[in-house]
Amino acid sequence: MSYVTYDEFESARTPSAVYWLIGLCVAVYFVQATLVGDANMANWLGYAAGDLQSRSLWTLVTYMFVHGGLVHLLLNMWTLWLFGPRVERSWGASTFTWYYLWCGLGGWAFHAMFQPNAGILVGASAAILGVAVAYASRWPDDEVLFFGVVPMKVKWLVVFMALINITMTVIDSGSTGGTAYAAHFGGMLAGWLYLRAPNVGSLDRFRSRIAPAPDYGDEPPRAVPKTSRPRERERETDDIVAQSKAAMARVRPASKPQPKPQAAPTPAAVPAASTALDAVLDKIAASGMESLTVAERLLLDEWSKRLRDVT
Repeated sequence: MSYVTYDEFESARTPSAVYWLIGLCVAVYFVQATLVGDANMANWLGYAAGDLQSRSLWTLVTYMFVHGGLVHLLLNMWTLWLFGPRVERSWGASTFTWYYLWCGLGGWAFHAMFQPNAGILVGASAAILGVAVAYASRWPDDEVLFFGVVPMKVKWLVVFMALINITMTVIDSGSTGGTAYAAHFGGMLAGWLYLRAPNVGSLDRFRSRIAPAPDYGDEPPRAVPKTSRPRERERETDDIVAQSKAAMARVRPASKPQPKPQAAPTPAAVPAASTALDAVLDKIAASGMESLTVAERLLLDEWSKRLRDVT
């Protein structure tokens, strides 16, 4: 099997989780082939009926990293390399790893229910077939070469593998050895349920990676004052605001109106104007003098004249 089509904008992230999983499986097989032997490794790390009663719970996970032979290992690692990297790039290493382990546990559960007497369970096939389900859910129309010859879309390949494993599970339900078909189908079913469960790594998580930028509306962005020395200008603005507020504090206690040729403002107008001036001063402190409107500049000039007359 091989890729035929790709998404146009692929992420450049390295599939580190896939590398680690392949490396761990290869390392376990190297120790198995050179030091301890296939039988001992299967007895230590593979899952056998009765491990739950004997509290050998680690075998529910470690069985995924033990293989029955070199061909078994190569076939599984090739399939993981075929489907795993694109899924990990879309989800991230952490989510991909948890999903991989989840599918492996689903394979163990089906094996324990439907093939409990099929010997020791070893191999990463259940977890890897779950990854294939995730790939087919996101890129269903990608084509692969089945057995290197027959072109087939990924979605139909996954359906075909599911049907084969269901059929063989029924046929070999009473067998005491051979291929763990129930585990294969359990891993695929666990992946399918995971992708459709709410609030987990479903298709929505895939789509969120490639979703367009959010719509922020038609409101234009606030203008930023242009200045060659923004910090000095900010200190200058702060000084102006502080001086103005200090002068206002000195003027406000003297409530006696000053005689002027113009009509004196009404008592209600003075607090309103003072409040408007406070708003203008706050605006200067936040955005600078350039942010003022014409009306606000006129108001500031008027109050500046009043303050000069008073002082």
